[in-house]
Amino acid sequence: MTQQMKTGQTELQNKGLPFLKWTGGKRWLASEIEAIAPAQYGRYIEPFLGGGAVFFHLRPWPASLSDINGDLINAYRQVRDDVNGVIDRLRRFRIDPDEYLNVRDSVPRRPITRAVRFLYLNRTAFNGIYRVNREGRFNVPFGCKPGTVLCDEAILRSASKSLQNRKLSVCDFKDAIDAAEAGDFVYADPPYTTKHDNNGFQRYNEVIFSWEDQVRLADCCRRAKKRGVQVIVSNANHSPILELYRGFRSKIVDRSSLISGPIHGRGKTVEAVIYYVTTHK
Repeated sequence: MTQQMKTGQTELQNKGLPFLKWTGGKRWLASEIEAIAPAQYGRYIEPFLGGGAVFFHLRPWPASLSDINGDLINAYRQVRDDVNGVIDRLRRFRIDPDEYLNVRDSVPRRPITRAVRFLYLNRTAFNGIYRVNREGRFNVPFGCKPGTVLCDEAILRSASKSLQNRKLSVCDFKDAIDAAEAGDFVYADPPYTTKHDNNGFQRYNEVIFSWEDQVRLADCCRRAKKRGVQVIVSNANHSPILELYRGFRSKIVDRSSLISGPIHGRGKTVEAVIYYVTTHK
């Protein structure tokens, strides 16, 4: 097999793969979202970008991607605009608890060094969790799994290609959704956990994404729907959540039925896909 053929196969394998680990990531749900997504639309708008699994799966253009997390969006911008610089700097680090603490305690100023720090911590922190204390300092302990690849060049380069000519912004979800116009497509995946759906959903999720924010999001989606925007929201399968979206359609999805392979020890994940789509694929 020629090197050109190998390279082509590698690029094909890495198309649609996110370069970040992200709590609540929707890589497992991306095909289901694609099946519900509109056949035609203007802009793709994603106001809770996170790990971007659905964006990288669909690779839509034009696209307006945003998140309230400025460090996250900076990392996306640097991968988009200077992937060679990101790869070169990330390769200089090693996976080691002492190296981790040094990187975690560092405060880089330049956008590219901030991005590389973010990527390093994302790969080596416990479960890829992003958490900061009241002073804004990253405080997740080292928790790198054996076999972790710190710098996956192929995935980073594929992601950089997918991000070309896509708008990246730091903003509240309301600003992003309110900018959607008739014919656009909004995909919203707010932060939440499904572990306490039956008891204390609001109490356990309050520190993640408040109930007031859930109400604000539903109001934004309702207004967008009235403007002719097509909307998909992935959220907890919880009756008060579904009630917020009265007039939308919904589909309940079970993670164990969508993912093959052993599921021993895996907590069951049941979520709701709420949508208003006029032209299915």
